[in-house]
Amino acid sequence: MKHWKMQSRSLLLHLLNLSILYRLGVVHALSTICEFSITQENKFYSYSLASPSETFPHGVLSEDGYYKVSSNGTVVWFQLCDGMIFNHDPPRCFDCWDCGGSSRCGMGCSALMSEIKLGYPVCTAIGRTQTITTDLIDKENPDMGIVVKTWHQGSERNCSLSVSVICDSKQVQGPKTLERVGVTQITHPAGCANVLSAPGSGLGWFGTLLIILLCLFGAYFIAGAAYRYFYLGIRGIDIIPNLEFWASLPHRIRSSYMSLVRRFRGPSQSYRSSYSPVDF
Repeated sequence: MKHWKMQSRSLLLHLLNLSILYRLGVVHALSTICEFSITQENKFYSYSLASPSETFPHGVLSEDGYYKVSSNGTVVWFQLCDGMIFNHDPPRCFDCWDCGGSSRCGMGCSALMSEIKLGYPVCTAIGRTQTITTDLIDKENPDMGIVVKTWHQGSERNCSLSVSVICDSKQVQGPKTLERVGVTQITHPAGCANVLSAPGSGLGWFGTLLIILLCLFGAYFIAGAAYRYFYLGIRGIDIIPNLEFWASLPHRIRSSYMSLVRRFRGPSQSYRSSYSPVDF
């Protein structure tokens, strides 16, 4: 009896560990789905649609377990960044074998489409979590939001779903209708990027000032040389404007440096000994 209790306790601990590992694996898997980042114009844009926030603990995921949208007899169920869960109103249609089967229709994929064929609703799997990809809605405007795409390739038919998550920090608006087959949109704060300055990017004010000075110097040098060459007829090295100044510049710099050194160190011994004492 005692041995049986120990085995039962060991089995329960093992199941508990497996449950914890499974949850950690699920959390890790969800943390990598629907994440996207890009560096553009010295800014780092980071999107994480499935990350929880204070207002939206499930991120962009529907708390019902799925989104539903329809148009012209076509119905699409989908869940962004995860598989669908149906606690109520599950899809009821034929041909659902590749998306959970008849008893669990829709719970084996991330998107499902139903169309009326010969008077019966026929379902087609659109995608799974393994096929989810993310990208910018507008390459030129990262602040607009992100688009989530999922697809399914089959022997009879290839299907895809594209959901645009438009950035709006003030309101949430679920999908109302299909813009066209396989395309819809959502307005959600999760579509807004976390924008940071790209590390090591940009020149800063000093670099910008240095480039401006170099450009001005180059313009002055070229314009002066062209004027001396074409209008004054000067040839050779003398076409350099203010040649005497530039030639004497190293000597000027050296003299200024030595003057600063004498000012901070005081007069040298040889400098002091060059004077003879005078008695009055």
